[in-house]
Amino acid sequence: MTQTPPQRPLRVLAAMSGGVDSAVAAARAAEAGHDVTGVHLALSANPQSFRTGARGCCTIEDSRDARRAADVIGIPFYVWDLAERFREDVVDDFIAEYEAGRTPNPCLRCNEKIKFAALLDKALALGFDAVCTGHYATVVTREDGARELHRASDQAKDQSYVLGVLDEKQLAHAMFPLGDTLTTKDEIRAEAERRGLAVAKKPDSHDICFIADGDTRGFLASRLGTAEGDILDESGTKVGTHEGAYGYTIGQRKGLRIGHPAPDGKPRYVLDISPVNNTVTVGPAASLDVTALSAIKPRWCGTAPEGPGRYTAQLRAHGDETPVSAVMTDGELSVTFDAPVRGIAPGQAIVLYDGTRVVGSATIATTVRRTEDTSAGV
Repeated sequence: MTQTPPQRPLRVLAAMSGGVDSAVAAARAAEAGHDVTGVHLALSANPQSFRTGARGCCTIEDSRDARRAADVIGIPFYVWDLAERFREDVVDDFIAEYEAGRTPNPCLRCNEKIKFAALLDKALALGFDAVCTGHYATVVTREDGARELHRASDQAKDQSYVLGVLDEKQLAHAMFPLGDTLTTKDEIRAEAERRGLAVAKKPDSHDICFIADGDTRGFLASRLGTAEGDILDESGTKVGTHEGAYGYTIGQRKGLRIGHPAPDGKPRYVLDISPVNNTVTVGPAASLDVTALSAIKPRWCGTAPEGPGRYTAQLRAHGDETPVSAVMTDGELSVTFDAPVRGIAPGQAIVLYDGTRVVGSATIATTVRRTEDTSAGV
C-alpha cells in the first residue's frame, strides 16, 4: 500500500515552526500545486528569549525564520497567537501530571490539542482543506476512502509515535510531505539549501520546547515549590531525601542523591513516586521489569479494534517496538507484553501498531511488575 496523492489541488495551511523540516514540507506542498499559506504558532506569552543552541522553539527568532522561509517559497504568511491555549492544554497539563506522580509527553499533547485541534479547527473554519506539518509519518488512503496513519518510509526518522493521538477526522485533514521520503536529514538540509531556505543549517530543537534550558526539575520547582520528602528502598528504609517528588520519573538513575550505596553495590533506580506521602522509592534495575499494563483515554487512528488482538507497541518517542497482546475492556486498554519491558511510567503514551499502521494510543495508568501479582499505580 502506498501513499495516495491528492486528486485535486488543496487549500493547505502549513504550520511553520521556523525549522528546516516544516519549511521543506511547506515548499514541497506548494511545489505539488497546492494553494499553501504558512502560519507560525506563537505559543509563548513571553517569546522575547531566543533559543539556546538546539533547545527551545517558538521564539521571535523562530517566527522570523519561518517568515523568511515563506517569502522564499512565495506563499502568504501569518502568525497566530495560541499561547493561552498552549499554556492551558500543554504546559499546565505537564505540571499537573508531574505533580500527580506521572510522566507526561508534552509533544504528543501538543499534536493532539494544538496542531490538530485548535489549529485544524481554525483552518477548517477558514476554508482550508488540510494542515501540513514537517512530521515524518505517512497518511495512506485506502480503496474505501478511509485514511490510515503509517510509519515514515525511513523508520530512523519516524515520528508516528507522537501522532498516535490523531483520530479519523484529524487524519482526513493531515498532510505530511516528508513522510514517504527515503532521505537522510543531511539530504533534507541539502534540499533546503537548494531551495534557498536560510534554515538549512539551523539546529533541530529538542527536549521540551517551553523549557529552553533543559532543566525540567528547575522548571517544575519554580511552579510547584519545594517539598522535602524521603527516598525509600523497597523495604521502606529511608536512604535519602528529595526536594519534591515531582522531580523524579520511573526508571531514573542519575541525580538521586542517595548517601550510601545499595547492599549489593549495584545502581538503584526510581521504582515508585507517591505524591500522597511525598516519597520516592528506589531499587534495583530488575524491579523495573513490567509484564502488563492498563491504559486509559484511548484514541484510535480510525475504527476502534474489536476483541483481543496482537500488535507491536512503542512506549517512547524513539523507543523500540515490542510484541504485545491487547484488548479493550470497559473503556480501558489492557496490554500484556511477550517479554518484560523496563522502566514504564504512568502518564506516558503507549502506541499500538499493526505492521507499519498506527492503530491508536492510550495513556498508561497502571503497571504490573514481574514480581507483583496485582497492578501498581506507580
